[in-house]
Amino acid sequence: MKDVLENLFEIELENPVDKIVKQIRKLIISGHLKPGDKLPSERNLSEKLGIGRTHVRDAIKKLEFFGVLKTNPQSGTVVSGIDMAAMEGLLFNILKLGENEFVHLVETRVLMETYLCRQAALRRTEEDIVEMRKALANYKSVVTENQPAVNEDFNFHLKIAEASKNTVIKSLMLIIIPDILKIYRKFNVCGDGRFYKSYDEHQLILKCIIDKDPDGAEKAMLLHLNDVIEFSKSFKGEDKIIND
Repeated sequence: MKDVLENLFEIELENPVDKIVKQIRKLIISGHLKPGDKLPSERNLSEKLGIGRTHVRDAIKKLEFFGVLKTNPQSGTVVSGIDMAAMEGLLFNILKLGENEFVHLVETRVLMETYLCRQAALRRTEEDIVEMRKALANYKSVVTENQPAVNEDFNFHLKIAEASKNTVIKSLMLIIIPDILKIYRKFNVCGDGRFYKSYDEHQLILKCIIDKDPDGAEKAMLLHLNDVIEFSKSFKGEDKIIND
């Protein structure tokens, strides 16, 4: 019986984005897609794969971030000129990225967002302040109507990332945070008045950024993420939900 169990492997559940990435990977490795070849449009890919355009768009963004694809507004999305052997290993790592445990995703988010907040306080422009204020106002309007403001919350954080002027970490946020938000929604992490509390925390973060106070901004972001940190520590056996 022991020998039988040792030869069985855990079944991995994949999300639609990873399934799309795998199909594109197969086409590239097999040579059906070569460097410089143009991908079909999002609409055509969506129809052919029988899946929503949002998943197609997320898969393309994921491949763009790692340099596998590149998009030009005039010519569309094409395969980059990366070496095929390197690409095979790279694509494997992309597919594995979404399988980290939830607590590790949260740890990564905290490291990124506290750094981004500090940099935003040092680098923000008047235009950035306008955009962050708009995002916070949108967040408040949704919360005031007693509606969940997960997307508005994420947009506020995204505006902070843009104010930091670090496009690489902003891209990493776009990859990591959607998986975290799936867990938030399923377990109602932001329920029980949490959105109102978050609004006050957002105000403090924005004030520190406007005042060009990097230490205060970093501390305010860490305070804001504390509930999520504590939730992640108690989150056991559910991380596979990320791939559902």
